[in-house]
Amino acid sequence: MKTILIIRHAKSSWDTATLSDFDRPLNERGKKDAPAMAKRLIQNKVNPELFVSSPAKRAKKTAELFIKEFGKNEDEVVFVSELYHAPAQTFYNIIAGFDDRFNCAAVFSHNPGITEFVNSLTTVRLDNMPTCGIFAFNALIKKWSDFPGAKKEFWFFDYPKSA
Repeated sequence: MKTILIIRHAKSSWDTATLSDFDRPLNERGKKDAPAMAKRLIQNKVNPELFVSSPAKRAKKTAELFIKEFGKNEDEVVFVSELYHAPAQTFYNIIAGFDDRFNCAAVFSHNPGITEFVNSLTTVRLDNMPTCGIFAFNALIKKWSDFPGAKKEFWFFDYPKSA
């Protein structure tokens, strides 16, 4: 069995209208929510071994704040450019390429693709994946390459305002 945590980037700042979407940073709430959500995972003994993120500034910083809480180096985050505004199929393709030595992976990305992807996995449906939301599920596989066609089981859904 493999476990996947799908995480939308934390709340981003709209303070500088001239910044490109790709370069938008986290706002103050986002900078607080990301470590708080990572701490919730740690409290519940959820321990991702692989951190994969869109390289967009807000997703990158969210992933770095998460991995730091897990006591790992920020440079261990793997950045995949295709995760920036990825459609659902791109998530399937990227996850299928993960190294089999990892059993739990955290993937950081953006809406609307992230909501589309999580809604394609199980019978659990979300209207909208909230910022810094975590949708966790298990795939009944031994090899990541079997992920696209595998049976998937919902595990939990958490987000900053749920506590």
